[in-house]
Amino acid sequence: MEKKFDYAKAIAELEEIARKVENPETKLDDIDALVSRSKELLKGCREYLRAVKERIDSLDKE
Repeated sequence: MEKKFDYAKAIAELEEIARKVENPETKLDDIDALVSRSKELLKGCREYLRAVKERIDSLDKE
């Protein structure tokens, strides 16, 4: 069963990633992994927001 996307958790994780990337003590290899993870999260957020917009648009047509 597919796990439901949690937008709020994704945003919180993106904020944490930003803090880690901005930290001068974070290693380059870690930054690479964090950037990859942020791309996954951003993709999920965009898909979630598109789906919400489609639901709202369909309500407007009713």
